[in-house]
Amino acid sequence: MPEIVLTIELPDGKALPCYSPSTIIRSHFQVGETLTVHEFVQRSRVAFAAASERVRARYGFACSAAAGQLAEIEAQSSLYAGDAEVRILSIT
Repeated sequence: MPEIVLTIELPDGKALPCYSPSTIIRSHFQVGETLTVHEFVQRSRVAFAAASERVRARYGFACSAAAGQLAEIEAQSSLYAGDAEVRILSIT
């Protein structure tokens, strides 16, 4: 499956690359888009679960890397206020 890296800018200006095993991420985020931390986490839960399900459909098992990436997103996001902003820098 094609791999995607979603790079975001956290509220403090740090860039965080986020790995996805599926291009379905492009259906959930757009380059240049700005979201609150809360909204970004909510969309990430849906997007990375969908990516993992695509792996399951193709290979018969869920993608642990997608689950791990979501856990990292949740951990990083917990460091900021829910109304702080995250910007989508790139999807490659």
